[in-house]
Amino acid sequence: MNNTELTQRDLAVLWHPCTQMKDHERLPLIPIKKAHGVYLEDFDGNRYIDAISSWWVNLFGHTNSYINAKIKEQLETLEHVILAGFTHEQVIRLSERLVKLTPKGLEKCFYADNGSSGVEVALKMSFHAHKNNSKIKNIFVSLTNSYHGETIGALSVGDVKLYKETYEPLLIQSLQTAVPRDMSLWAAREAASEFEALCASRADEISAIILEPLVQGAGYMHMYHKEFLVLVREICTKYDIHFIADEVMVGFGRTGEMFACQSANITPDFLVLSKGLTGGYLPLSVVLTTNDIYAKFYCDYNEHKAFLHSHSYTGNALACAAANATLDIFERDNIIQNNRETAEYMGKKLLKFKELENVASIRQTGMICAVELKGYDPKDRIGLRVYRYGLKKGVLLRPLGHIIYFMPPYIITKEECDVMMNVAYEAIDSLI
Repeated sequence: MNNTELTQRDLAVLWHPCTQMKDHERLPLIPIKKAHGVYLEDFDGNRYIDAISSWWVNLFGHTNSYINAKIKEQLETLEHVILAGFTHEQVIRLSERLVKLTPKGLEKCFYADNGSSGVEVALKMSFHAHKNNSKIKNIFVSLTNSYHGETIGALSVGDVKLYKETYEPLLIQSLQTAVPRDMSLWAAREAASEFEALCASRADEISAIILEPLVQGAGYMHMYHKEFLVLVREICTKYDIHFIADEVMVGFGRTGEMFACQSANITPDFLVLSKGLTGGYLPLSVVLTTNDIYAKFYCDYNEHKAFLHSHSYTGNALACAAANATLDIFERDNIIQNNRETAEYMGKKLLKFKELENVASIRQTGMICAVELKGYDPKDRIGLRVYRYGLKKGVLLRPLGHIIYFMPPYIITKEECDVMMNVAYEAIDSLI
């Protein structure tokens, strides 16, 4: 079995996500045979540093021996059970731990399968909570340049031009308010003032604001100051608007704190988690919310007041086992402090990119680093050129257009960081 044979078989039957399949007439797919640590290995024996944690999910390396063992252990006792009317030890333990780890006041956990579904849960729960309080508030606010997933509801509250233009007739009502233009305190306050002006005029219609704290992932890794979160929390409380924090990407240590909201010492009304929740092993998401929200649904039987959302694999036992194993590693290995040290090292390496004449800016939040290029037309597809260069040199880089970013597994060593960032530097330099 080799790469070429598997690629041919794949293209005969698969339609890949986030991909123009015609590209694969000239850009070969890479079938991965196995992976360990930060490395992926294909069927021809080539190895690649996974600089993007396989779409931002992998925290502690591929085939982590501890997580492997815990999933295998769970496999021998219970793989899955309906979570309506039943429960199991793994989901109870996971929920107890998440309540303790997340910002104070988040007391209840509702599970789904992935980040987009978690966003849908939070949107529906927000609207329904207001409705149960005799208020119909059917508009959601999100930030410009935002991304929250690709189901209809999640797309509706995003601000990706391509998606909105394509699916606009299907989308639910939403409004956008400005994201802080940069990482300055002034920009945070300016954007918060705009949001408050919107609330002052339309608070009776607005159910919630949803935002990605500190870093907009698919929004070209745009970053902003934590003060914006503080001000949005105050405004939401003032106008009876829910605050939904989408930490699908930034949760679980990416930003230098366990959760990005903790950097601002605020508690949202809803916290959406996924991706790193299971260490990158299995699909799982969770929405944490307050006892106040929960109480709005708690009553003698009334089919209209009960929260109406269910997925077949909600709270899957194997996924919860992976999540509990992931939290074990956080507790055991002082991960947050280790991440801060790794982030500091990456930051020093990042400074070198400022030397390149085609680099407009660099930015960093925790273990997320981004290099913004200048002087290119989107039709140039420079991201694809960087991607191909990286593969030739043994590094998986998947740029966002003109943004080259690094989001490696937490276990990456300094030597592996050097390789990852040096290859990216060479790739960018080769574009000149």
